[in-house]
Amino acid sequence: MNSSATPLLIVGAGRMGGALIAGWRRAGAVSPAELILRDPNPGAEALEVEAAGARLNPPDADLAEARIVLLAIKPQLWRGAAAQIAPHLAADAAIISIMAGVSARDISAALGGRATARVMPTTAAAIGKGAFSLFAADAGLRRRAGDLFAPLGVVVDLPDESLMHAATAASGSAPAYLYAFIEALESAATDAGLAADAARSLVRATIVGAAALLDLTGEDPAELRRQVTSPGGTTQAALEVLTGEGGFPDLLQRAVAAAAARSRELGG
Repeated sequence: MNSSATPLLIVGAGRMGGALIAGWRRAGAVSPAELILRDPNPGAEALEVEAAGARLNPPDADLAEARIVLLAIKPQLWRGAAAQIAPHLAADAAIISIMAGVSARDISAALGGRATARVMPTTAAAIGKGAFSLFAADAGLRRRAGDLFAPLGVVVDLPDESLMHAATAASGSAPAYLYAFIEALESAATDAGLAADAARSLVRATIVGAAALLDLTGEDPAELRRQVTSPGGTTQAALEVLTGEGGFPDLLQRAVAAAAARSRELGG
């Protein structure tokens, strides 16, 4: 990893922090010795990387070594965590937050005015397939944050911080929407008569294959949809239900709006 990013202090080494650690290690972009982890209840990935040489919950004095501080904690807990670490950070340490809703201005104010970027990641970062929405007012920090997350997937720069609410709703939260869809489709398949194990295998292989085809071809999803929809066929019959009144367009618009509204609430 670029020396401008390390040592990297990760505050909050749970599920999302662990996914980022796993992705950096998988990509060969970080070594355990470059990581300082702070979490009273670290996840499995944090414990594994500690065994390989990372510093987990070291003395406060060690925090002064961090070049970048990654805040990977729940939005409801961030002020307490910031108060604990702020006195121990180097004056030129930069802050990157992956918390939903909390503004860069508020984070910077709580951490001594340090330059702050916001990133909304997805857990597929663990396998190098993550999506990262990035905002930073400081151009230098924007480049550093982009370089930090580029090995883990696709990074999209946002021109205005207010767009982080929409990015959170449409990307950061969206893997859960897909998993909920898969759950529902598996259930519908069993209701239609398939055995549970057959439904599970068919639905999951179909979803993974469709996503891989979208990724490989770069085709517009509308075009791929048309390619598998014969006029008057079974797929068209299903799509008339899914895209009709109260279907996908309406549901997803409402879902994204609800998630974006909650993001704004979390920011206080």
